[in-house]
Amino acid sequence: MSNKFVRSSKYRHVFANVPRREDVFDGVRLTKSAWDSNWVAASSKWVAVAWQTGGGGAVGILDATKPGKLEPTTVPLVAGHKGAVLDLQFDPFNDDIFATASEDCTTKLWKIPEAGIANGEQLQTDLQTLKGHKRKVGVVKFHPVVENLIATASTDYEIKVWDVESGAAKFTTAVGTNIIQSLDWNYDGSLLVSNSKDKMVRVIDPRQQQIAGEAQSHVGVKGGRALWLGKHDKIVTVGFGSGASREFMIWDSKNLTTPILTKPLDNAAGVVMPFYDEDSDLLFLAGKGDGGIRYYEVIPEADPSQMVFEVSTYRTNDSTSGCGAVNRRHCNVASNEIIRLYQVTGSQLRPLSFQVPRKSDLFQEDLFPPCRGDEANLSLEAWLNGENATPKLVDLENGFQASVKTAKTITKASDEAPASAGKVDELTKRIAFLEAELAKRDARIKELEQQ
Repeated sequence: MSNKFVRSSKYRHVFANVPRREDVFDGVRLTKSAWDSNWVAASSKWVAVAWQTGGGGAVGILDATKPGKLEPTTVPLVAGHKGAVLDLQFDPFNDDIFATASEDCTTKLWKIPEAGIANGEQLQTDLQTLKGHKRKVGVVKFHPVVENLIATASTDYEIKVWDVESGAAKFTTAVGTNIIQSLDWNYDGSLLVSNSKDKMVRVIDPRQQQIAGEAQSHVGVKGGRALWLGKHDKIVTVGFGSGASREFMIWDSKNLTTPILTKPLDNAAGVVMPFYDEDSDLLFLAGKGDGGIRYYEVIPEADPSQMVFEVSTYRTNDSTSGCGAVNRRHCNVASNEIIRLYQVTGSQLRPLSFQVPRKSDLFQEDLFPPCRGDEANLSLEAWLNGENATPKLVDLENGFQASVKTAKTITKASDEAPASAGKVDELTKRIAFLEAELAKRDARIKELEQQ
């Protein structure tokens, strides 16, 4: 039989290597917050999980090299927020540093000690606290090229870009009339893309503090997300269509008039968590509430009819409640691992290694082109002055070697307060709340006037 109808692709046979029982973290207490987040972040050394605790917001810190049965009451915790943790991400340039966004209107930066946190202990001293949002902060994203630069999105409908060293917000952009559900930097860190509950996808120029383009994305009332397609000027959004069915769309970031393509998924009710591997151009879609993780090969420069091909689906009977990905540089090239996802199902955290089967034991150059390293490629000052640069790449043929890290130079605002601080703090919070309510009202009026 002729094989002329079989599409040629080196990723046709990608599969998920299901972990053995001893490689699973068992005893995870995932947060019960109703916020839409992935809840999991990972580096080469640690897996951070938004943890359910009695009060405030906490993050469980798991040693990635020591899976097994967990005693929930002795899991090392990072705890310093007064409200629940809503989002978290590791610093792309340092495997020990991560950021958390919280209901308490702040974003905090943390450093895990080199030896980790002792069982039963809590890390409560942060490196930096970013204050300025008027309502809860739901999204945090590190810049992909510049060190010590973070973007946050809040339910005050603002996106802020922060200088972590000083704790100052450098740019603020007002976005839309409803909750910002996701945020993502493009490849060189010059633009952001957001998806909001007002069913709009937006491209934002943070340094100009303005929206560069916007369009209606998914018309369903449930949550949606938006991601850049790696090195390309394309965007993928996931959400719900008019019939409450899940779907994803691909857009040209330079022309958001209409999506390039729309692809239906299924009728499941859970929000979709998207992950994109820029070095293989594979799109992974993990649905909350179901056990499937679909993955597709994307050819961004092809015609719409030839742009997306379904590769396969990893299936389990256990529903997914959280998921996080590891940087490509930390994947195991010996087993041809192209991405590793940490999937939370019930009380378990499972490392899923997606691999390309090959007979040869030699380094597979076509599967592992140079990828993002752990060194910044542009200074903060240069970026603030309008310069751009692509990420600094590393070759994985001889394995990844982490660069030597120096201590961050961070000027933290004093935590000391005068005796009357309690009253002042109360009034400040009241003013911030009223300002946010006025902004919400004005945005709603503007929306109604445009109808």
